[in-house]
Amino acid sequence: MTNFDFPAFLVLASVVTGAIWLLDARWLAPRRRAAAGGAPVKEPVVVEYARAFFPVIFAVLILRSFVVEPFRIPSNSMMPTLLTGDFILVNKYAYGLRLPVLNAKFVDIGEPERGDVVVFRFPLEPSTDYIKRVIGLPGDVIGYRGKTVYLNGEPVAQLPIGRYTGVGSGREMSGAREALESLDGVEHSILTRSRAPDLPPGCRVLAFGSVKVPEGQYFVMGDNRDNSNDSRCWGFVPEENLVGKAFGIWMHWDGARDGLPIAWSRLGDGID
Repeated sequence: MTNFDFPAFLVLASVVTGAIWLLDARWLAPRRRAAAGGAPVKEPVVVEYARAFFPVIFAVLILRSFVVEPFRIPSNSMMPTLLTGDFILVNKYAYGLRLPVLNAKFVDIGEPERGDVVVFRFPLEPSTDYIKRVIGLPGDVIGYRGKTVYLNGEPVAQLPIGRYTGVGSGREMSGAREALESLDGVEHSILTRSRAPDLPPGCRVLAFGSVKVPEGQYFVMGDNRDNSNDSRCWGFVPEENLVGKAFGIWMHWDGARDGLPIAWSRLGDGID
């Protein structure tokens, strides 16, 4: 979802501005006042900016690292749950607190459950964030055939809804089969195309049948089952790659929509 290392930027900016402010407050400012005989002295511009920006940057770092982080959905892989152009919020403490940049967990709070929509660092390219739904937990046996997920040998229930009508960037999915899937009581809509193969070209993880999810890893899939690069293709998500749990949509902006690019009806929607 993004290649820019914003956490590293925030950490660096916090260290630099904080160090400048501290250095000036402890040593340089007293020297300036002594040299001026106690008269008011204007502080250097760099110190003024550091003092002004440090609290803001540090607050953003703390909020973004440990509380909530915004992301933008760049593709159709999670349709119809999430659309291209959705701006979502991710709970950063749902699966434990991690140090920014290092990603080392220092507080263990919880673990993903089946059906959670999670953001994670893509195992094959950790600088890129992906968003998918957790299908399999450690120890689960996962299969996929006939557009149906098999969890520990049992098919995951689906309730047909009808044909999907896409809008904007999702218009390409019009005519796809929409169904309501229930995964451990978490109901969510999925899209499939009857003529598409169960495994996209090049996907080999499930090519020879079901697989068992290793300890400390998770099996994830997109809700747009025939338009998603997920665990069927490249394998499992290690626990240390988890970023957080998606829980809400705060904005939707899609320039491919007819009329206004904002879908007001999606603002404030929760993510199931």
